[in-house]
Amino acid sequence: MNTLWLKDITMKNLPQVGGKGASLGEMFHSFPVPDAFCVTVEAYKKFLKEAGIEKQIYSMLKIDEEDTEKLHDVAEKIQRLMTSKAIPKDVEKDILTAYKKLNGFVAVRSSATAEDLPTASFAGQQATFLNVKGEKDVLEAVKKCWASLFTARAIYYRVKNKFKHEQVFISVVVQKMVDSKKAGVIFTVNPINQNKNEMVIEGAFGLGETVVSGSVTPDTYIIQKNPYKLLNKNIGHKRIALYRDQKGKNFEKQLSEEEAEQQVLSEEQIKKLSEISVNIEKHYKKPMDIEWAVDDKEYILQARPITTLK
Repeated sequence: MNTLWLKDITMKNLPQVGGKGASLGEMFHSFPVPDAFCVTVEAYKKFLKEAGIEKQIYSMLKIDEEDTEKLHDVAEKIQRLMTSKAIPKDVEKDILTAYKKLNGFVAVRSSATAEDLPTASFAGQQATFLNVKGEKDVLEAVKKCWASLFTARAIYYRVKNKFKHEQVFISVVVQKMVDSKKAGVIFTVNPINQNKNEMVIEGAFGLGETVVSGSVTPDTYIIQKNPYKLLNKNIGHKRIALYRDQKGKNFEKQLSEEEAEQQVLSEEQIKKLSEISVNIEKHYKKPMDIEWAVDDKEYILQARPITTLK
């Protein structure tokens, strides 16, 4: 099967759709996750086989990973090789059939089979493309996601964590884009004091990249989980916001002093996101790092185990 919809995915499908895809499918049944389909690991393997490049790639990886220059050179060559090859016709057809059902802007996100695991965090190592629209661009983004399994950083991390290259595969999540009015991250355990009965929500206006990249000081809300109580809020100075224009390009909006000092989330939204996050933590039975966005309602974009707690 070349594609699978989130409604047909649970954590049991991790070998087919990778860590991110499996986690989104698992949550889709109970939480407000934007709809998506996954281009399966099977489709990726078919691409490598039909392009006839599998052996070539793995032989190119027999290098000293500590030789930084050589590592970057090989990584770039592998990625160029992969993006130059055609997607198998049946895979291409299935991707486009599924994309037509989503319609409009999508996020195209890598989902490796050794990702979002409790024992290792491969977060951010493979590519993500936001605001992708149109058949040609979606197919191109899928191919670039496949190729991003072989960035220098990803190759090095696998070697250091004793994951064999030949045993790590990649799926691609194609997900309906949320037109974020506000977005951010949630830690279901307070990362500062490690208090398990506290959670932290960070948020800013527009797309969540400003929070993740640290380009603004987000609002920070500290919440007591049981019983629910907003313990503390620190309103950050959010001098800019990222938004999407009608063509799908991100543009940076300078905020006025008044806008910059505005509270991002209403008390009601803080409570709603807290409740959703506590339930996600209960579902997975472990502390979680969650990405959220608000458009017409609250959405969960991703959730992965927190691997940095003591």
